[in-house]
Amino acid sequence: MESSYELKQIEAKARREKAARGTLIYIFLTIWALLVLFPFYWMILTSLKSYGAYNSEYVPTFFTLSPTLENYREVFTAVPLGQYLLNTLIFTVITTAAMLVVTVLAAYAFARIEFFGRDVLFMIFLALMMIPNEMVIITNFVTITNLNMRNSFQGLILPSITSVFYIYLLRENFAQVPEELYLAAKVDGTSDFRYLWKVMVPICKPTIVTITILKVIECWNSYVWPRLITDDSAYFLVSNGIQELRENGMGRENIPAMMAAVVVISVPLIILFLIFRKKIMAGVSRGGTKG
Repeated sequence: MESSYELKQIEAKARREKAARGTLIYIFLTIWALLVLFPFYWMILTSLKSYGAYNSEYVPTFFTLSPTLENYREVFTAVPLGQYLLNTLIFTVITTAAMLVVTVLAAYAFARIEFFGRDVLFMIFLALMMIPNEMVIITNFVTITNLNMRNSFQGLILPSITSVFYIYLLRENFAQVPEELYLAAKVDGTSDFRYLWKVMVPICKPTIVTITILKVIECWNSYVWPRLITDDSAYFLVSNGIQELRENGMGRENIPAMMAAVVVISVPLIILFLIFRKKIMAGVSRGGTKG
């Protein structure tokens, strides 16, 4: 009896300790979530304040009793933000689609097709990851200028359709697919392209979805290259629009309107991430796991 009582006491103590640890973890995660989400809350809150109300606050307030959408109307009239959003959508869709074609074919070639010097070429290819993108901007600028592609979607898109990291990530994922499937497909007379489309792509879909979403985010947030290669507002992206708003004085004087513009630009990416967050995590973890 005494031994049974002591065992129950030990189990009760273990449950209390486990509950205490769980409570501390939830408290920590809640505080961390509040710290991470606060900038987004502050951005949205500021965008809903009127210009006069914002400037009359000697001490910033964490709420507003009179929200307004006037700032959103102002940013669409101050600059053609709707046109910039459309340009960004076109740029993002075409660039992502072209990048997927290049990445899938290159990753498949490095993973499955045997050719002379494949491994050496892949190592040289990986070495390109050590070169910062900023170092090739001048070369790309000169090339695009010589091809007379400045102020065009071609000039915006072409330097962005390849990514060493995405090819490496997908190649590692392709390499995890058992080679026996490939050999069996070749025995049946299946072409490499058909095997890629019918077998490899469905199996590695999580990683491909991850690459697609990451590329969409990268294109949507692109700033340096669009700023450098375009000076015609007909080809401006949302990053150019934000800069134009700042140059017009809105970023220094009308902070609420500037925050409204940032909200408009950020919301599509936030929604995209929230919808596909599980696929992103699954794809990245799978791409980095062997076996």
